[in-house]
Amino acid sequence: MSMAVAALRCHGLTRSFGSLRAVDRVNLEVSPGSRHALIGPNGAGKSTLFHLITGGLRADAGTVELDGRDVTRLSQVRRSRLGIASTVQQASLFPSLTAAQTVALAVQRHQTRDRSVLWRRVADMLAWVGLGDRGGLPVSTLSHGERKQLEIALAVACRPRLLLLDEPAAGLSAGERQRLAQLLVGLPPEVTVLFVDHDLDLVFHLADTVTVLHLGKVLFS
Repeated sequence: MSMAVAALRCHGLTRSFGSLRAVDRVNLEVSPGSRHALIGPNGAGKSTLFHLITGGLRADAGTVELDGRDVTRLSQVRRSRLGIASTVQQASLFPSLTAAQTVALAVQRHQTRDRSVLWRRVADMLAWVGLGDRGGLPVSTLSHGERKQLEIALAVACRPRLLLLDEPAAGLSAGERQRLAQLLVGLPPEVTVLFVDHDLDLVFHLADTVTVLHLGKVLFS
């Protein structure tokens, strides 16, 4: 009986900053299509681990595999093209562009140059994240919660195989968190999700697997 290849596998992943070992020989396996949460106190190494997975940081030791392929030495751009998307990468939205123009950049980059198909896809993405009536507004005028929704639209527009969400609920109101939970529940089942959040209600509502990180080490999953 053949074992399914993990969507993401980290083995012995390590990264130090001076004398601080922020990520310490982490082994992590994320199953295809899962909703996998990574939790732990501030300083546990969660964000550093995310950057090691996306390629934003280089590992001192260990490996990162995407669908069984070793991507440890690949750049962030190469990993993105292979299907890793992250809201970490969308932190600097262009404030002068409209919401629709912002999503169009992501759609055009990863999918189509046909104008009618492009704008239909943009409209669908904005409607899906609850911004259907906000497409013509500059990003600078959107609320914090709406920007979070836009970041998710951008990440999903890339049609990722693995989606990393770094504290998607941070700074959101109770109503906005509820909307976010609905969005994440509605993600396509073929998209594997690894997310970090301090909102344990959200974590236990969404996650089928939880990994606890502390002082750079995995305590248990």
